[in-house]
Amino acid sequence: MTKTALLLTALFSGIAHAHITLDQPAAPAGSSYRATFKVGHGCDGAATTAITITLPDGLRGAKPMPKPGWTLTTTRRPLKAPYESHGKTVADELAEVRWTANTPADALPDAWYDEFVVRASLPAEPGELFFAVRQTCTEGEWHWAEKPSAANPKPRAPAVKLVVQPAASQPHH
Repeated sequence: MTKTALLLTALFSGIAHAHITLDQPAAPAGSSYRATFKVGHGCDGAATTAITITLPDGLRGAKPMPKPGWTLTTTRRPLKAPYESHGKTVADELAEVRWTANTPADALPDAWYDEFVVRASLPAEPGELFFAVRQTCTEGEWHWAEKPSAANPKPRAPAVKLVVQPAASQPHH
């Protein structure tokens, strides 16, 4: 491999792993969705000790997946418009999920990769949803929360984006 090819590979590898991403960055409106947040690095060489995800409005029935060696905590918020589900009125929703390493040995080293998962039902309307993610490390922190804009189309610390696509039409029988 030439020096130029090695340099380009290193450059694009860094870009591809520069922030937290979703395993599936698009899903149909109204579907059940498994949001798998991929964490590919720590904070400038430091191990990740906590991941906090702020969920956007519009998700229903969100449930986080526990991780061995990590404590899972959640925060809820009241809904503007309660709804019925399985014969019960739902008046609040999951607002934030936090996984915290139980011990330094449980932390995610900078050189390792891991995933953090939340399942939820997506809104019925297509559009974009943004998840703010705070990555806390033994030294430092990243707050992945910037939304792209006309003035800043490629933010340095982008929020995690999910594209909610129009629901696929069902074949008629």
